[in-house]
Amino acid sequence: MGTVQLSELIPDRVVPDVDPDWLFESFSGWASEQGLTLYPAQEEALLELMTGANVILSTPTGSGKSMVAIGAHFAALNNGQRSYYTAPIKALVSEKFFALCEVFGADRVGMVTGDAAVNPDAPIICATAEILANLALREGANADVGQVVMDEFHFYADPDRGWAWQVPLLELPGAQFLLMSATLGEVDFFAEDLRRRTGRSTAIVSGTERPVPLMFSYVRTPITETLEDLVTTSQAPVYVVHFTQAAALERAQALTSVNFASKAEKEAIAEALGGFRFATGFGKTLSRLIRHGIGVHHAGMLPKYRRLVERLAQEGLLKVVCGTDTLGVGINVPIRTVLLTGLTKFDGVRTRRLKSREFHQISGRAGRAGYDTMGTVVVQAPEHEVENARLRAKAGDDPKKQRRVQLRKPPEGFVSWSEETFDRLVAAQPEPMVSRFQVTNAMLLNVIARPGNCFDAMRHLLEDNHEPRPAQRKHIVKAIRLYRALRDAGVVQQLDEPDALGRRARLTVDLQRDFALDQPLSPFALAALDLLDDSTPTYTLDVVSIIESTLEDPRQLLMAQQHKARGEAIAEMKADGIEYDERMELLEEVTWPKPLAELIEPAFETYRGGHPWVSEFTPSPKSVVREMIERSLTFAELVSNYELARSEGVVLRYLADAYRALRRTVPESARTEELEDLTEWLGELVRQVDSSLLDEWEQLTNPGAENDSEQLAFGSETVRPISANERAFRVLVRNAMFRRVELAALGRWAALDELDDGPDWEAELDPYFAEYDEIGTGPEARGPRLFQIEQQPELWRVRQVLADPAGDHGWSIDAVVDLPASDAAGEVVFDEITVTAG
Repeated sequence: MGTVQLSELIPDRVVPDVDPDWLFESFSGWASEQGLTLYPAQEEALLELMTGANVILSTPTGSGKSMVAIGAHFAALNNGQRSYYTAPIKALVSEKFFALCEVFGADRVGMVTGDAAVNPDAPIICATAEILANLALREGANADVGQVVMDEFHFYADPDRGWAWQVPLLELPGAQFLLMSATLGEVDFFAEDLRRRTGRSTAIVSGTERPVPLMFSYVRTPITETLEDLVTTSQAPVYVVHFTQAAALERAQALTSVNFASKAEKEAIAEALGGFRFATGFGKTLSRLIRHGIGVHHAGMLPKYRRLVERLAQEGLLKVVCGTDTLGVGINVPIRTVLLTGLTKFDGVRTRRLKSREFHQISGRAGRAGYDTMGTVVVQAPEHEVENARLRAKAGDDPKKQRRVQLRKPPEGFVSWSEETFDRLVAAQPEPMVSRFQVTNAMLLNVIARPGNCFDAMRHLLEDNHEPRPAQRKHIVKAIRLYRALRDAGVVQQLDEPDALGRRARLTVDLQRDFALDQPLSPFALAALDLLDDSTPTYTLDVVSIIESTLEDPRQLLMAQQHKARGEAIAEMKADGIEYDERMELLEEVTWPKPLAELIEPAFETYRGGHPWVSEFTPSPKSVVREMIERSLTFAELVSNYELARSEGVVLRYLADAYRALRRTVPESARTEELEDLTEWLGELVRQVDSSLLDEWEQLTNPGAENDSEQLAFGSETVRPISANERAFRVLVRNAMFRRVELAALGRWAALDELDDGPDWEAELDPYFAEYDEIGTGPEARGPRLFQIEQQPELWRVRQVLADPAGDHGWSIDAVVDLPASDAAGEVVFDEITVTAG
């Protein structure tokens, strides 16, 4: 047959009635040429898909479900159908996008996630489940969707997002479905439901036999001994599962006392790292851990760090990776052994034992097809049980000594687990999946926007979903209430006669296509910007504050801000002599900074009156970007100030969202040169910390860009020089200079001395404070009038004039910026800095 790319087996034009046997033989032949032998379950699923049947594929992790999905897309392409691949998280969608581009070619694959859309008219679309659900709501049976591949289908039971996995099943009767997960449990209901709705036969392809079998064990040895045993018996790499990010990092640091990597292995790690740039803070910690052969992996890390750990693990250079249970959501870290540190987790409400689905989802990551002949799952006994086992062993076989052993009790409030708990989880099937249907304004608006009778369409959704009848009645009552509110607000107009499209009601407003997904409060932000006075000194910062109020809260950062504000408030109240009980009462009113709350909150109430669908969202005033601007903070200083090293990935994602929102939401009429400068600065700040967050988005949304799928998929450490974006670099330099002004104004001489080897700041500024009471730090002091730059090759000479109360402007801070050194360091580097008296 010769070496053939799969894309070459797809005709340029639709060939009617493609022979299913030809489809299967062509695909299996291609797979063979890739060196792959299809498993029986894969063959069964592919044969059913090629004949047009729906398939529910419930086979263990590592059994090749991704290959079945590729075969499904191949069949759809040959049949001239548009197919959708959906997944629960953007990282998986992005990963699948690049993988399918490799197989089918970039021209045939698109991606839509709410943040980014690339090649959205392609015949294969990778999307989050919510994107497809909203498309199904807006277009119904007329949607151009011939096939749906739903990965991680167990998210159907997710309390908040499960509706998005159910809606396509209800609204796309013409589509062929492939539902996939390793932990589906009982699926007969879904098979019968799909048969009824689509008229297609529906096959259940399941099996508990893994290509790489798992061996389960429960151990009572200390975890360090457990790990040493696993590593020395060639059962590494080991993924150590924790249920908090703090516990994962603490464990990794504790393990550095054990020598998991030989000298040669450490040299190989150092060579693989090359010139990878680790930032200060957590980056330095991670660098030290990795060089010991220990990785850390959790959602709070910067994306580039997570990708680095994944890559090093794939190359076999890390023996141990300490992480959280997020590994269960399909991220590709090849591991031989999963070691669970416990069988309980805090779910946001209470600490509870793991559910069977959660346990098997995590366990299923052990064992790599093509690499391992066996995967290992080890559960560590509770610490008190481990200690009791040690005490019993120390007592030996003497019955008297055994009776004298004083056993440790579990700590107070401990939710216990035991070997019996472990045995039950191993044997248990995943729990039945429960319907999580929801009715929202967004759902109503999407259905009303579609051609045809929206009342019939909504009745179908409400009465023929997967909910029990009592729940359906509640949804019906809520839908009626929401519809009346939309109608009374004039957002929906009910028609006496059907219009040309058969609609009995119509929207009186235009909605962006994914209004409920991509910054749903952006229209409110546009309206609120009109309330600002562009002649005030704080106008630019106020624009930033309105945009920030529409973004999702970075909870860890806001809680840290609140904690710091309350600490300062307590100190002030104590100094004022306020009694304890009154202090505690007053403290409840102290929260994180909320600039413009007095404008934003009443403005939103007014806006909601005419746009009732936004009642499902609420603006949240906060000051993250604004604080960085006002205090001239770098990313590292922000993270350090609030002790957020473990959550810097969360902070950076928030800053990236703020940058995108500033670029996309603020209209030209509201932009100023200062705002453009700050937007450029914010983008460059994010890019210098971790370029993947913006480079991927910008290159995906610019089809003409030079795209390297491997680089985009796994990040690149080729960081562009920090001075390359001159506009952003000017702001960085100005911020660095003004940071010194702010510290001088506060008299924080030790902090100033740490920044520079230059002047004795306190001594140099003594004459200034002998003449003036203070240094100004307000908007005028920060403004461009008091900041000067003289650009020369490889250096900038800069001057920040001090804002004295008399307006004399005779004092300044002067510095020389070393451009090559700044590029190498990824931050502004001053070659010399002095205080100058005029």
